[in-house]
Amino acid sequence: MNILLVYPEFPDTFWSFKHALRFIRKKAASQPLGLLTIASLLPEEWNKRLVDTNIKAISSIDLEWADMVFISAMSIQKDSAIKIIKQCNKENKKIVAGGPLFTTEPELFDTIEHLVLDEAEITLVEFLNDLKHGSPKKIYTTDDFPDIKITPKPMWELADIKKYATMNIQYSRGCPYKCEFCNITTLFGHKPRTKNVEQILNELDSLYNLGWRKSIFFVDDNFIGNKKSLKEELLPALIEWRKGKKGISFNTEVSINLADDKELMKLMVKAGFDMVFIGIETPEELSLAECNKKQNMNRDLIGCVQQIQRSGIQVQGGFILGFDNDTQSTFQNVIDFIQNSGIVTAMVGLLQAPTHTLLYKRLKQEGRILSSMSGDNVDGTTNIVPVMELEKLLSGYRHVINQLYSPKLYNNRVKTFFKEYKAPKVKIRFSLISLSKNIFAFLSSIYILGIKDTERIYYWKLFMWTLFRKPSRLGLSITFAIYGYHFRMICENHIK
Repeated sequence: MNILLVYPEFPDTFWSFKHALRFIRKKAASQPLGLLTIASLLPEEWNKRLVDTNIKAISSIDLEWADMVFISAMSIQKDSAIKIIKQCNKENKKIVAGGPLFTTEPELFDTIEHLVLDEAEITLVEFLNDLKHGSPKKIYTTDDFPDIKITPKPMWELADIKKYATMNIQYSRGCPYKCEFCNITTLFGHKPRTKNVEQILNELDSLYNLGWRKSIFFVDDNFIGNKKSLKEELLPALIEWRKGKKGISFNTEVSINLADDKELMKLMVKAGFDMVFIGIETPEELSLAECNKKQNMNRDLIGCVQQIQRSGIQVQGGFILGFDNDTQSTFQNVIDFIQNSGIVTAMVGLLQAPTHTLLYKRLKQEGRILSSMSGDNVDGTTNIVPVMELEKLLSGYRHVINQLYSPKLYNNRVKTFFKEYKAPKVKIRFSLISLSKNIFAFLSSIYILGIKDTERIYYWKLFMWTLFRKPSRLGLSITFAIYGYHFRMICENHIK
């Protein structure tokens, strides 16, 4: 059996980093972890081939070779997934589809032969058993959550890892919180389930043996959902594993209460974590209460961000506009919060209601659902009827985005971050020699941002400020400049 595993393309959005990737000569931000794990769950004797359409298009040769096509996608990949499905249908190829897109909206895909939904450790096993006996069903679903200690190591070797900027790995699934707008608990439950340490070290060893020496992203929806296992098991093991290994760093997603645990922050830094993404959502207390973001309430959010950044971990932040309790002053409040906190990478989107979430159910009852969501909460669209007049909300959103990623405010934010950031000092000579460990990126930044760009004055201002004030951070400063260029391009090209 020849199996073609296909990963749909991401649109040009904040999280794609497409405008930044060309500085480091990479094709995509990260590899399709889900599909590579699926590959390991398939019979060993089957032939498998991966086509990540973020890297290259599906060829007629690929489809001719395949006996069956497996597709996995998130909601943001919907448009690309639909095109791929039509292409496969035209070639009369049987499709097996799974992942969040198909799990949340299976009714949209009636031309797919087999929908293997929810978590594959359960449903894929059932499908393969039925297929073996010649009686596969149309839809496979489950309300159970599997023990991911049975999850096999992803087949990294199917991917051309040199084409990616980072590698993904997963330690846990599920989140203990109940944020109204989030579909994570719908998909993976409230109780965090973890792999064992041996699994993680085995996966890391396999990546390292393949030659990977860069960033590794733990895709956990809340990495600190089970603090006890982190402190007692995983982090000490990661600290030991990294000894003698060069080039490896980690980043992940956490909740803001990381700031409450100095021991945990210290262990994470020692284990190699240098960046976390946190869903801050809004500085408005009423809006936090509205969406049940209890873990963010009744605390000094800016102080928490600074506490984490002083520990040596950069904070990326997610923000949402369009809550029922938002007012006209919210837009400036969000700008001020982001600027004062020194969150350089701040993703601000409009509120959307994913299917099956508490938010979707509430707004459905109120007659305020317009359509299915785009899956991209920073594309300037919403699938709900907001309390605020829509045009005022859209105008305020555009103002926030254009302000945040204007070169002047962006540079000021980088400086604020560097003033708080307390990572271990690096000798100047290392920064000046490597400059983000990629001389091509440095030279490209000079040519594209320092010469060609109409806003080049801000590139040189930040460069010189960092060189004389924070010289050990020069490489990171150039990385920020490249990120800022990407965000500005997204704003100019898509946020109208």
